Amino acid sequence: MKVKAILVCEECNSRNYHILVNKDSAKRLELRKYCPKCKKTTLHKESR
Repeated sequence: MKVKAILVCEECNSRNYHILVNKDSAKRLELRKYCPKCKKTTLHKESR
């Protein structure tokens, strides 16, 4: 089953991306994505 997750920027804590992830995943997703507020590519972590 998939659930909606939000990706949060590590530098400015803005919530930029909404994605669908598997509910049974043990680790939280970490991706390097572009943050429009910081205007650079930063690490984004999953927040459910």
